[in-house]
Amino acid sequence: MILARDNNDVAMMKDFEVTTDDFSSAGIASSKIKKILRQIGLEPTVIRRIAIATYEAEINVAIHSKGGKIEVYIKSDKVEIFVEDKGPGIADVDLAMQKGYSTATKEIRELGFGAGMGLPNMEKCSDEFHIESEVDQYTAIKMTFTL
Repeated sequence: MILARDNNDVAMMKDFEVTTDDFSSAGIASSKIKKILRQIGLEPTVIRRIAIATYEAEINVAIHSKGGKIEVYIKSDKVEIFVEDKGPGIADVDLAMQKGYSTATKEIRELGFGAGMGLPNMEKCSDEFHIESEVDQYTAIKMTFTL
């Protein structure tokens, strides 16, 4: 089951598509989210945590999936980020959450990605972090940032 959304008290919602293997566009969604958060006047430290976590998520979708999306829900007391991708899923989520663990190919690593810090950084930056995955289906992440 993909993580449920609570649409109560949503002041703004934006969504962004992420394409697989499109490294020239990877990072655009997180940059746009950062710009929106600045425009509405959130604290710089909160913006920084959200930007880091969202960038890590965006790169993971581009590297490891067949594409996906990022949804941002800005509420009066928090920002929720939902990331969903299409396959291949994660066989062992606990292992994938370990710092340094990566399934990135040699080619991806040569591009400077795939160090195995994406999921741990997302969890570290978030006030709440939830992940669910089904092999050959999807991975879904919800990150909550308290304002």
